[in-house]
Amino acid sequence: MDLNGAPATPDQLKVLALTNYGHFTSMLVEKGEVRGLSLHMARLARDCRQLFDQDLDTDQVRGYVRNALGEHAGDRVVVRVTVFDPALDLGTIGHDANPHVLVTHRAAGSGAPAPWRLQAAAYQRDMPSVKHVGLWGTMQRRRAAQRDGYDDVLFLNPDGTISEVATSNIGFVREGRIIWPRSAYLAGITMTLLHQELDEQIVTEPLTLSDLPSMDAAFATNAATGVRAVSSIDSTEWASESHPVLKELRELYADIPAEPV
Repeated sequence: MDLNGAPATPDQLKVLALTNYGHFTSMLVEKGEVRGLSLHMARLARDCRQLFDQDLDTDQVRGYVRNALGEHAGDRVVVRVTVFDPALDLGTIGHDANPHVLVTHRAAGSGAPAPWRLQAAAYQRDMPSVKHVGLWGTMQRRRAAQRDGYDDVLFLNPDGTISEVATSNIGFVREGRIIWPRSAYLAGITMTLLHQELDEQIVTEPLTLSDLPSMDAAFATNAATGVRAVSSIDSTEWASESHPVLKELRELYADIPAEPV
């Protein structure tokens, strides 16, 4: 892992565990290219201004990513870019910030992702529009869902409306049309790219669990896996994997040109 283009030290990284203040984006890099790279960079710049009141040099960030990939530049990997300030601790969190850029990567999975079984749980992330590093609540509810035999967790707002999966967006198909929840959530890069490519009007509705039986299929989107079928939410089940709309979405996403890092 590299921090500002050089190997990171444990002392520089400890603030991420002890203070846990920062933001990130994760992207799938294939042969040195990323779908929606400019959107990932725009997210980092936007969140940096919101969390640190500082501008972020995204060209420099891209250079850090290229440097961190090194001999893996031609591989298929998931790269995470985390922005934080190693000098800000619990007592100095209000000081002026000097954001640093941490780049890590891991091997990406191959093949189509397996369908997900989701468990619904009441939870709303802090600042849902920001992809921040404060993941304790998210991971606790994912762990609870997995301990109960599910793959991941679907979040419900205090009023019972559906928002998002732990680290993915959720969408539904009803009578051939794609329906997205109307809620505060993190607008994922994959979902945004699909919005840009789809010919049809974007439809959002305030959805609750009682609306699920009227849906013909469900799916989740994120940058690491693209479009993933959702086979069930609690006791509601679908044959989403074989639904033609999901096949169309996957083909549409695969045809989106990638941008060189």
